[in-house]
Amino acid sequence: MKKLNLIILACLLFVGSNVMAQSKAKSADKAFNAKDYAAFGEKFKVAKVLTKEQMLKKYKNLKKGDTIMVQFESNIKSVCKKKGCWMKMDLAGDDTSFVKFKDYGFFVPLNADNSQAIVYGKAFVDVVSVDELKHYAKDGGKSAAEIAKITKPEVTYSFLATGVYIRK
Repeated sequence: MKKLNLIILACLLFVGSNVMAQSKAKSADKAFNAKDYAAFGEKFKVAKVLTKEQMLKKYKNLKKGDTIMVQFESNIKSVCKKKGCWMKMDLAGDDTSFVKFKDYGFFVPLNADNSQAIVYGKAFVDVVSVDELKHYAKDGGKSAAEIAKITKPEVTYSFLATGVYIRK
């Protein structure tokens, strides 16, 4: 009976070590490789990158005036079509994060829509005025009819990026 228990224990240890090795290999596959990305703004060490779902949870816990330094990775939903001076990144569900660049110091490519990006900077909740919303809508290429529908301020999940990596 003791031999059977030892054999079962040895099998479990063997299977467990294989599962651990596979999960480590998967996480190594996801390791950041700077050669796969174009850098904009300040370069930063990629570490503790949040998913879009995790980022939305962080935003939900912020109040106006709160800021947190964070990195998150998501898809770029849209980019300013005039200069590349802002972008919207997907969050979970229909939510987005409105990303501006620190000190207007760098821009992203105008054709970066639908690219994967990692941003680093300050996340905060903001209330955007009607005039500013109309300005962004115009920069984003919205029609006059769509712009006219903007009639009240909007609470936004904002982000002031010091650096951005966009997957090539």
